[in-house]
Amino acid sequence: MKNEVFVGEGMKHVKEDCPELYESIVKLNNAVYSGKVLDYKAQKLIAIGIAASTGDEKSTKKQMKSGMAELDITKDEICDVLNVVLLTSGMPAFTKAMKILYEL
Repeated sequence: MKNEVFVGEGMKHVKEDCPELYESIVKLNNAVYSGKVLDYKAQKLIAIGIAASTGDEKSTKKQMKSGMAELDITKDEICDVLNVVLLTSGMPAFTKAMKILYEL
């Protein structure tokens, strides 16, 4: 995610205890979300799909919330992504993510 907002709660400890490592992670993050070919919104939709495919409810919710807030990503756009999750990762990951989406 842009602007040094990371999903993992452990990142605050990395920032405090390992500032050089933290800065490297920030630089990598900025390089990944560079928007050279895909814009940030497309990259965020991919991130939502990846998070959903793992079944990690906390990460999926944070990715969806930030995408909706920062980039005006719609429920319909997320549903399109989750359809791909259903096909590639199966029903459990899909239904968890759909539940999260409709709770937001």
